[in-house]
Amino acid sequence: MRDIVKDYYGKQLQSTDDLKTSACCDISALPSWLKPLIDNIHPDVLARYYGCGLVCPNLLKGCKILDLGSGSGRDVYALAQLAGPSGEVVGVDMTDEQLAVAEQHRDWHSEKFGYSNVRFMKGDIERLHELDLEAGSFDVIVSNCVINLCTDKDAVLEGIQQLLKPGGEFYFSDVYADRRVPEAVRNDSVLYGECLGGALYWNDFLRIATKAGFADPRLVEDRPLEITDPELAAQTGDLNFFSATYRLFKSDKLESACEDFGQSVVYRGTIPNLPEQFILDKHHTIETGKTFPVCGNTWRMLHDSRFAEHFEFNGGFSHHLGLFEDCGSSMPFNTKAQCNESSCC
Repeated sequence: MRDIVKDYYGKQLQSTDDLKTSACCDISALPSWLKPLIDNIHPDVLARYYGCGLVCPNLLKGCKILDLGSGSGRDVYALAQLAGPSGEVVGVDMTDEQLAVAEQHRDWHSEKFGYSNVRFMKGDIERLHELDLEAGSFDVIVSNCVINLCTDKDAVLEGIQQLLKPGGEFYFSDVYADRRVPEAVRNDSVLYGECLGGALYWNDFLRIATKAGFADPRLVEDRPLEITDPELAAQTGDLNFFSATYRLFKSDKLESACEDFGQSVVYRGTIPNLPEQFILDKHHTIETGKTFPVCGNTWRMLHDSRFAEHFEFNGGFSHHLGLFEDCGSSMPFNTKAQCNESSCC
């Protein structure tokens, strides 16, 4: 499968127009603050972009960021502008053709931005421990529609856990299925290259993430994918696929469920581009200046991360009230398309 992926993304796909699913949204769906950053990226880099979501979380100035499966470098060059001259963005990819595009335009982007804070490495993200990357050194790790292409997804998440700082986060978009993908679909080279064959059943992903040490994964946004090629649609049958963005925080204090301690937070409205509200995930939109009740895990995600100074924190962990209300376990994805200003790439 590794050779299939290299061939598909290195030779068979020449632009986003060659994709056979609706994984990539039109650029008009980007949030307004991100569009100028994308306009600063070289057209050749944009033409070879195959992501399925938006992997530019907030508050990245000065952060050290790692992009897994960075491809032609679109997300790296977008993140580089958010990290600024005091930050650093490292892109890792195993496809020579994609890396060549990214490297070819590195000096062009440095001149455009007025600083150089990007580097690329060839490597297999299933073997992150073999790369020259310091353990516990990254504030944020991102990935855009790549983990589904990996055969050893456990190894990828375990490697990410090792590379993140305490309080750091893995923020990534990928493709998921509403059930386990049958062998005939998994073994089809085109379906695998199109990010469908290797898609995880969403509940299996939650188990793998927990096993790797990421308790309480948070779904940020999701949308159903349309398979636009009739032949591939027939092969996948009644399987349903979704593009979804999750954020996983590295903390050994997070619990397996959302426990209620009577805590709350108040967002100060001080994160750049977010004066009115902060969206932690699909179920936590925190309005500026308003007291917002939270579970213990949410309290820690905000308190023990780079977001801490932008919130007021009320309460502690001395008085347990049981399970936090609406902590459910049904499929988290929407089954109808809802492409809004922040959900698409």
